Amino acid sequence: MDILSLSRIDEELDSFEVAALCFLCQDVLNRKRLESVREGRELFLRLREKDLLKNSHFLSQLLITIHREDLLSYLETDSRQPEQESNPQTDASPALSQYRMLLYQVSEDVTQENLNKMKFLLSNKLAKGRLDLCTTALGVLAEMERQNCLSEQTLEVLEETLMECDAQLAMKIKQYRTGGFLSRETVPHINQRGNNPQTPVRPSVTVTQPSCEDGERLFTDSDPVFPSDSIGYYPMTHNPRGWCLIINNEHFETDELTNRPGTEKDKSAIESVFSRLGFKVKVFDNLTAAKMLKVVEDLGKMNHFDADALVVCVLSHGEIGCVFGVDGGKVTVRSLTFPFTSGECRSLAGKPKLFFIQACQGSGYQRGMSPAVSPEQTEGRGTFESDAGPVQSIPSDADFLIGMATVEECKSFRNTKEGSIYIQELCRQLERAGTRENILTVLTCVNSEVSKGEYLYHKQMPEPKYTLTKKLVLPFI
Repeated sequence: MDILSLSRIDEELDSFEVAALCFLCQDVLNRKRLESVREGRELFLRLREKDLLKNSHFLSQLLITIHREDLLSYLETDSRQPEQESNPQTDASPALSQYRMLLYQVSEDVTQENLNKMKFLLSNKLAKGRLDLCTTALGVLAEMERQNCLSEQTLEVLEETLMECDAQLAMKIKQYRTGGFLSRETVPHINQRGNNPQTPVRPSVTVTQPSCEDGERLFTDSDPVFPSDSIGYYPMTHNPRGWCLIINNEHFETDELTNRPGTEKDKSAIESVFSRLGFKVKVFDNLTAAKMLKVVEDLGKMNHFDADALVVCVLSHGEIGCVFGVDGGKVTVRSLTFPFTSGECRSLAGKPKLFFIQACQGSGYQRGMSPAVSPEQTEGRGTFESDAGPVQSIPSDADFLIGMATVEECKSFRNTKEGSIYIQELCRQLERAGTRENILTVLTCVNSEVSKGEYLYHKQMPEPKYTLTKKLVLPFI
């Protein structure tokens, strides 16, 4: 492989990704030599010295494993994969070991809460000073190996520790020990002429089990059989996590659209919770339709390689398929999300992009009855208004989530003093459970709480729509 391609890949890797690559290379490079590696080019030099970069096959495996498929375009190789030998770990075509991939996959699925539990449970087995320096699950696993507490033949301590934190992860270790680990390894074809990756081959699944006649598979009666959890988690390793953009339209310039008192409460709540979640928050107030488009287009052109995710919140009026600028101009949801698709913003490819939109999806009301309320009961508490407008178009691109305040053809509600029903509940649920629960679980709780209320004699039902490909947990920094 040429130095220029390796240099370009090195420029795109952050310190966490370099550490992950070093961990994955511990079976082919001396651990002592890897301890001093801090940058990708240092690792590549060591791999070249061992003749492990004769072709791009091994490096492709590494990049795919750490979910940096976007860097494969820098590689040039024959469209044919190296022939499979009886022993895949050859000098001509080195392969990542199943053991190393198992540990990496486990590390991806360890939440911050479970990482803290692991360190506590291992404190009587590992040197505490060294353990305190570990800030990631991968670091803990590497430290276990360094102190001879973990190896391909000795997985019991790791399995016992994970059993106290996450039974499914512990089951992965047990499946590996009994020969039933499911590999997610894959190597896509690379187009040599165009230097662009072809459609990636989906991960192949290989199962290693004791051989049986007639294709039978062996399981023990004492153990439940779980399907392999190949979903995994989106990595949340950067500080800051990325950008949180808030477009807050309150004062409208057209008589057809009323002002939106109470929206400043939503803006403050969003700014507070996503700042605590580690995002850089940028607020734009009272934008016209053209300026709304300009803001998202400019954000899409930025470099997001050092980000884990993107959050965009739009607080405005709207109608089916669009939101309104303060000038009454319409902005479709598709035009809001398009600048961040993988084709337009490669630095966000494979990363979650969250859109939360406080707006109606039509002019209708959801049926529901509530007791009559006297004027005295509402005095000083604000009144409920509807945000007439919405968002319907859902992009087919992967890794998007669009949280809608209400279902299609119905209005959403905002309290003129306390803020909108949906955004306020969303922020409450993120505060309560966002650091340990999958985002879809959080949004289900939002649905449940909002659906219990009655507003202007009517109901409201939020609706998340998503194309996420992994679980997403947003830990506080």
